[in-house]
Amino acid sequence: MGLFKRMETVFKSKMNTVLNRMEDPRETLDYSYERQLELLQNVKRGVAEVTSSKKRLELQRAKLVQNTDKLEKQAKDAVAAGREDLARLALERKAALAQQVEGIDREIAELEKQQEKLIASEKRLSTKVEIFRTRKESIKAQYSAAEAQVKINESVTGISEEMADVGLALERAENKTEEMKARAEAIDELMEAGTLEDLTGGRDDIDRELAKISAQSNVESELARLKAEAGKEPEKARTGEEGTGERKGV
Repeated sequence: MGLFKRMETVFKSKMNTVLNRMEDPRETLDYSYERQLELLQNVKRGVAEVTSSKKRLELQRAKLVQNTDKLEKQAKDAVAAGREDLARLALERKAALAQQVEGIDREIAELEKQQEKLIASEKRLSTKVEIFRTRKESIKAQYSAAEAQVKINESVTGISEEMADVGLALERAENKTEEMKARAEAIDELMEAGTLEDLTGGRDDIDRELAKISAQSNVESELARLKAEAGKEPEKARTGEEGTGERKGV
């Protein structure tokens, strides 16, 4: 029994949480306002009913007073005619009508009290309903603004998270690119130093050394040619030519 009670409590708690998330306070406020308007209409109908009842009693009283005046005249006419019996009967009926008029006056006075109370209640309730309507619209506007701000913030947050992921991807790509460039430069240096064999060239280390010697020899030959053309021959060559000329003169 205790376990069932705890499960029921947990279930109600979860349901309240779900309902609270689903609840739109704007709809709740509108519903409350509609209920207050219904109550205000009920009070107004009550005022109208009391007013109508009082009016009917006032009309009834007016007829009784009219009949009372008529009986008063009849009693006078009977006395003038020497008919005391008729005068007495008219006066008795007049007294009965007077009692009814008094009763109606009491009812009218009671209805007037009720009418005053209902009118006062109507005014107070109408003021409260108007105040509630103003607050309701203000709260609804604030809620709508807050809701819009939340949606904007959520969108911005989503964009920020996405941009953060993009930033990380760019950073990883840049790091990969730098690593690849470093590897390419390292391989070039190793190949130039001869540490790595260029398998595509089909040469071994002896071929590479001979190629270097040939390249150096070509460089020296080209350098000598350029010097000769510029009139800057080697000192040994100029000395030999001078010696030969002297021997020819002798």
